Amino acid sequence: MTLRDKPRPIGIVACSAEGASLCYRTVCTEGAQLLGPHAHPEVAMHTHSLADYVACLDRNDWPGVAELMLASAHKLAAIGAELLICPDNTIHQAMALVAPRSPRPWLHIAQVVAAQAKARGHRRVGLIGTRWLVDSTVYPADYVRPSTAGRDQIHHIIMDELVNGVFKPESVAVLQRVIERLRSDGCDAVVLGCTEIPLVISDANSSLPTLDSTRLLARAALRAAVQGAAQS
Repeated sequence: MTLRDKPRPIGIVACSAEGASLCYRTVCTEGAQLLGPHAHPEVAMHTHSLADYVACLDRNDWPGVAELMLASAHKLAAIGAELLICPDNTIHQAMALVAPRSPRPWLHIAQVVAAQAKARGHRRVGLIGTRWLVDSTVYPADYVRPSTAGRDQIHHIIMDELVNGVFKPESVAVLQRVIERLRSDGCDAVVLGCTEIPLVISDANSSLPTLDSTRLLARAALRAAVQGAAQS
């Protein structure tokens, strides 16, 4: 591969460590499928303290979230990133404030997931994630949300356990029960709309086919990076 043919460098605007790490690993390990043994695009990552994001989320401060994301975007662009992704569904609520001022283009995680749901032929899709996410319009309005109690349970599991790398069997069972209720409500797939959930839930232990937002975003970034090189 010549320098001219190299894929576009990817910048990861991280929020929580566990989800961002899974996204980073996916880009690096699956790059070989497109580029050959051990190969992957250049990848850079920047994250503010998760506490800074949570402080904004707790006070519903989306301009504050956008400023954090943009600060990361500018740092990544300055070191060569040509394509940006954010492996965090919740803070995509600020994307309308981010995109017009961004130094580089972004892939939108919910658009990537929705396109995959359509490509797979799913007709009624469930959504699990933080309470901030499932109460939002990041994903289509017709995606089925858990009950209020289910949302609260999942939010606790994500924010008090998964983002800290704590994986409890009893919490996995809670997630499985919520997914089963979505299946009973007629869903034929479920979006793992927190980028940590794929660390504990997959097709292997879910009663519904899963749409893994973390890996789907990473794979879309890989394709865009390679296609961008081919078109340049």
